[in-house]
Amino acid sequence: MKTKNILPKDGLEGLKENFSSDAISGFIVFLLALPLSLGIAKASEFPPIMGLITAIVGGMVVSMISGSKLTIKGPAAGLIVIVAGSVTDFGGGETGWHLALGAMFVAAVIQILFGVFKFGKLADFFPLPAIHGMLAAIGIIIIAKQLPVMLNVDPKLMAGKGPLSILASIPDIITLLDPRGTLIGIISLAIMMGWPYLKKYSIGKIPAPLVVLIIAVPAELFMDFQHTEPSYSLVHIGNLIENLHMNINFGGFATSGLFIKYVIMFALVGTLESLLTVKAIDLVDPYKRKSDNNKDLIAIGIGNTITAILGGLPMISEVARSTANVSNGAKTRWANFFHGFFILIFVLVASKYIEMIPNAALAAMLISVGLKLAHPKEFVHTFHVGKEQLAIFLVTIVITLAEDLLIGIAAGMLLKIIFHILHGAPIRALFRAPTLISFEGDNYLVEIDQAAIFTNFIRIKSRLESIPPGFNITIDLKKTKLTDHSVMNSLEHFKHEYESKGGTVSITGLENHKTLSAHYLASRKLKSKERWSIKRKYNSENTSKI
Repeated sequence: MKTKNILPKDGLEGLKENFSSDAISGFIVFLLALPLSLGIAKASEFPPIMGLITAIVGGMVVSMISGSKLTIKGPAAGLIVIVAGSVTDFGGGETGWHLALGAMFVAAVIQILFGVFKFGKLADFFPLPAIHGMLAAIGIIIIAKQLPVMLNVDPKLMAGKGPLSILASIPDIITLLDPRGTLIGIISLAIMMGWPYLKKYSIGKIPAPLVVLIIAVPAELFMDFQHTEPSYSLVHIGNLIENLHMNINFGGFATSGLFIKYVIMFALVGTLESLLTVKAIDLVDPYKRKSDNNKDLIAIGIGNTITAILGGLPMISEVARSTANVSNGAKTRWANFFHGFFILIFVLVASKYIEMIPNAALAAMLISVGLKLAHPKEFVHTFHVGKEQLAIFLVTIVITLAEDLLIGIAAGMLLKIIFHILHGAPIRALFRAPTLISFEGDNYLVEIDQAAIFTNFIRIKSRLESIPPGFNITIDLKKTKLTDHSVMNSLEHFKHEYESKGGTVSITGLENHKTLSAHYLASRKLKSKERWSIKRKYNSENTSKI
């Protein structure tokens, strides 16, 4: 048996067995997480040190109870828009921060309940183009909000402006830029964007954020930002111990509509991003371990209740840091623990060095994240999957930018449902898919009727997951009038996971379906001739029963 197939031990035995690999990976992730946690907190209108508190709790506490072995828990750029929006809507400044924490706490309790009631399949309910549209919109908002910071423009001039307003003000922002701060910001952004191209070289193994700090901090010291630049040019974090007290305020209950809105957004988007990250990291786990999504949601919810009380940001399973964790050889949950532990030690003994970091450099790191989320290739890829997918993607982006994330996602989902009806999905099948399972010997046959679409796939998936491992499964879709892209993608994931455990999966019955694009996972619509044939057969069978 190959060594890589022997699963690493867990618990204290796992700590002893994998100490070296997990500690090294945890240290590298710490170097990546430290500046990003500061930048995310600042962009979220939270005190910067609160981003570090979230990372510490996510690493040292949540790692011990999580359902995923390799994901890194901490603050995420994907939640900046919601967190900053909540602080502003609750009154801004310190008051808005304290009131936003109340909504975070209630959302965290809901996340725990999601796990308790086994809602770990929630991600399967949302169509992929709407999810990608949401993430792209978040990327655009991050870019808009952080551009003035990277150019070292007085933040008061941008206060209260939405992303579209800021983007429209770019000519004015350029005239107000600070040359020295901008120089550091531009160089930092160039490093963040160009560093991935150096991966094949030894120097490329150094985390890009660390390279930014190695260049930005000495440059700031050389130009004496402390005495020659405005106070907003540098990070200010204060003392960790002095900030460790109860910061939460539930006064937001008084504004019930606003409070409920942000509770839903924190719980929904945070849960969705975490589940998608866990799914992605499971696919690259060299040991092919299957995470317990429900247990992971409970752990994240518990972590978020703690951070909300202390004043920290909401945490999720963060994809970039988790990917770095896997690629640097992590084997167990202890790598996540070490990442939080190293942040704690650094904050306790070297906080004065953190306050040498220029905010322009942190903004550049976040803009690089935004550019990845809203990269042109996302638009091109979505178009290749299907024109209707691009329409959903774009509508989600536009509505999110014009309104907010919750309305944007809802608009994308509604448009998707409209497309499904237009492509022949029966209205009665929108939330129900008759699924018949039969077996003979080692062979299971799964026949799905009417439609297999994102709104009814959770029920289909629950039936598929009821089949024991190690058998030969045939998923027959010939009776479906429509099978959408989200389901095609999910069936591929199911096939990959099931076959990794020794079974086989065949997806059949699509010979008489028309693909809506050339993409191999495009939506499939039953051809008109076959649709009428099935309808006649259905009517005949029902007539014979009368």
